[in-house]
Amino acid sequence: MKMNPKLKWALVLSGGGAKGFAHIGVLKAISALGAPLPSLVAGTSMGAIVGGLYACGMEPDDLARFVLEEFDIRAYMDGFAFKIEGPLGRIVQTGQMLSNLATRQGMDSGERILALLERLTGGKTFEETRIPFRCNAVDLASGREVVFSAGSVARAMRASMSFPAFFEPLREGDSYLVDGGLADNMPVSIARKAGFKRILAVDVINFEPQTGRNFRNGPEIIFRSLETALHILGKEKPPSLIIRVEGTPSVFSFSEGASFIQSGERALREQERAIRGFFGSSLRALLIPRRRIRRPPPGNDAERG
Repeated sequence: MKMNPKLKWALVLSGGGAKGFAHIGVLKAISALGAPLPSLVAGTSMGAIVGGLYACGMEPDDLARFVLEEFDIRAYMDGFAFKIEGPLGRIVQTGQMLSNLATRQGMDSGERILALLERLTGGKTFEETRIPFRCNAVDLASGREVVFSAGSVARAMRASMSFPAFFEPLREGDSYLVDGGLADNMPVSIARKAGFKRILAVDVINFEPQTGRNFRNGPEIIFRSLETALHILGKEKPPSLIIRVEGTPSVFSFSEGASFIQSGERALREQERAIRGFFGSSLRALLIPRRRIRRPPPGNDAERG
């Protein structure tokens, strides 16, 4: 099916910690197909970071190169303990984490992450992005979801990724902004409210029963608890087409970037026929069956105005 180069469509990227690196693989595969650029990118948490950088002009290959060759999350954390390897590092890290939680709003201030995002976005505002971009966060003070559409892209991304207890909330006036996934981890509603009918969503967090051995530490228990709560709340009307990237590595497995990127590319290729239909010129693209395809784990060949 011939693609429509003038198609108006929205791309929505879910949150998912390190699993969000799979979004880069999806972007690479979409670009390889010659699809038109989206008319809107919306995301939350890691989806906001990947989507925001893409909207600001970073090509998929540049995103992949950064993750594989430069990114080391320990280099962007405040505490020296994150840079100490081995048993001593774990002991020091545990003490530092507990101390930070007792005296601060999170284990890490997020200042280094924010500086990184400012550098990668080139300090762009929402009005300066190559592709219109939106992301969400939650205001702990009001209890409301906040959708960013103006101001600093980097600060909006930093707010959207502020996972509670790990990163301090981003303070904006009287607002205390935390991870947007708490309100909507797949913010299709942002694209719908912007008037889009043809929406491609990428979901890297698929709720599945798990065994106890997957709950290896406190952070994974916290994330699973939030994931379970969001699953119970249910989801709104689905997008036109959803790409599900499945796999078992932890949302904290930031060293598995290559596997996650490969899993994203694989997920897109496995639904290439549906993708080509989505980008086709006819209304038939909107009637594509929404199928869920199971895949092997990545490591086994994974307005605020």
